[in-house]
Amino acid sequence: MSWLMHSPRTPTYLIPCVLALSLFSLTGLLLYKVDDVVSRTGTVVGHNLEPTPWHVFPHKPFDEETRQQRAYKILQCSYLTCRYTTGDGGGERRKFPGGGGQCPEFFGAIRRDLEPWMVSRITKDHVAAAQRLAAFRVVIVGGKMFVDWYYACVQSRAMFTLWGLLQLLRRYPGMVPDVDMMFDCMDKPTVNRIEYQGMPVPLFRYCTTKEHFDIPFPDWSFWGWSEINIRPWDEEFPDIKRASQAVSWRDRIPRAYWKGNPDVSSPIRMELLNCNHSRKWGAQIMRQDWDEAARDGFHHSRLADQCNHRYKIYAEGYAWSVSLKYILSCGSVALLIAPQYEDFFSRGLVADQNYCLIDPLKLCPSIKYTVEWGNQHLEEAEAIGRRGQEFMESLTMDRIYEYMFNLISEYSKLQDFKPTPPPTSLEVCVESLLCFADEKQRTFLTRSTASRAVTPPCTLRPI
Repeated sequence: MSWLMHSPRTPTYLIPCVLALSLFSLTGLLLYKVDDVVSRTGTVVGHNLEPTPWHVFPHKPFDEETRQQRAYKILQCSYLTCRYTTGDGGGERRKFPGGGGQCPEFFGAIRRDLEPWMVSRITKDHVAAAQRLAAFRVVIVGGKMFVDWYYACVQSRAMFTLWGLLQLLRRYPGMVPDVDMMFDCMDKPTVNRIEYQGMPVPLFRYCTTKEHFDIPFPDWSFWGWSEINIRPWDEEFPDIKRASQAVSWRDRIPRAYWKGNPDVSSPIRMELLNCNHSRKWGAQIMRQDWDEAARDGFHHSRLADQCNHRYKIYAEGYAWSVSLKYILSCGSVALLIAPQYEDFFSRGLVADQNYCLIDPLKLCPSIKYTVEWGNQHLEEAEAIGRRGQEFMESLTMDRIYEYMFNLISEYSKLQDFKPTPPPTSLEVCVESLLCFADEKQRTFLTRSTASRAVTPPCTLRPI
């Protein structure tokens, strides 16, 4: 019976081996889960997102990052950063000692933009239907901002647009209402009034036309355009104005000037190249090569150095263009070639008061006629340029935040549901945007940080 007294023992190394194997398996499972989460997380800089299919642009490769670096950044910036911040947009509604006065007249366009939903209101179905045309969705609840990503945006447009919204929350803490908004970040409106007349869908973008329902919203470049070295608006405009005063209007070159990129599927810009003859057409037309400008450090592309002509031409590109505000800022007579697209502020401009209209069907002769008229009517022409510049001077960042506030407030009143963040959305805060930003972007963003308002936002004029 001795065999009963000596049963086999479990080897002493077996338990550690089992524990090590279990730990290895759990680690492998955890890494798999982490990798799965990382690979499905869209980000403000375009991780795991395809370019917008309605305006394709080169996909960002992220080849400057290793796989481990990319995973760490996505986890840190998307999931961990906002957890440990208090945020600026929530808390108690701020009390002001006085009123904010009436808004400028062009703010009335807000009600016209939202008129399609005055009767039907904005339902969850409206917002859901807009998703197929949107690059991302913004939901603000309790002063916090959540973003659901669908497509990547070109360059840093999404980053600077969202930064602007975060600064709005900071400027008016506790005042921005809960809201659910779909955004596109490309230049051409898509919600055609004929196609969508049965059910207009609310989609925010940087411009609209009279044939579209798209809702204009201040574009990203007001907070900076780091890729081409355009600074935040409250730095760029004063610099342009100072440069424009270095030479009096009457001492400027008495010709029309345009500098831009014609190779953007723009028939108008291509036709404009034919007007490049100072004596025949009174115009100087220059190609802008942004790749060459970048290699040069943008030393010859400063906007403030382009105010040496009495007349400056605005020509739309592939669609809408951000350049209008910089052209008007020079105090030159702005020559607008029959613009089709409208941004939020251009509805406040009046032909022959703030700019001169150019006939696209007689492009070169129309430019020549206007230049000759201006050179023969110096006082009247100079006044047009001055009024254009004064309009842009009145468009301070304070005014831009007031426009954003009133637009979002009026939009939120039309919602017939309580906004809630989608389960696929993630909170975006100041710290998480800065976490994703490169050094130059971070510099531009921090320089455009808003201060808290000391007066309430203006109120829309009575209907």
